[in-house]
Amino acid sequence: MIKHIVMWRLKDNADGRGKRESAELIKTRLESLQGEIPGLTAIEVGIDFSETTDSADVVLYSEFESRDALDAYHDHPAHAAVKPLVAAARTERRVVDYES
Repeated sequence: MIKHIVMWRLKDNADGRGKRESAELIKTRLESLQGEIPGLTAIEVGIDFSETTDSADVVLYSEFESRDALDAYHDHPAHAAVKPLVAAARTERRVVDYES
């Protein structure tokens, strides 16, 4: 199993949306990928409530059947449709992919 974890810090304002509104929209759009992409077995998106200087604003936790499934996810049209939303809203991105 492959685990794919991504954390983002968001802009205070992006495309006319505040940080919280952007976070909620990102959560909704990413979680809608469940069942749409072959090999994606689990997806969860969390929004930070601690708001510390060390916090990310949004975290994505997802699981894939294999590395090939993760690679296919990156190029899948449903995932590609979410990327511009996240790119416009983020200031920073961190990612970890690992096998368990």
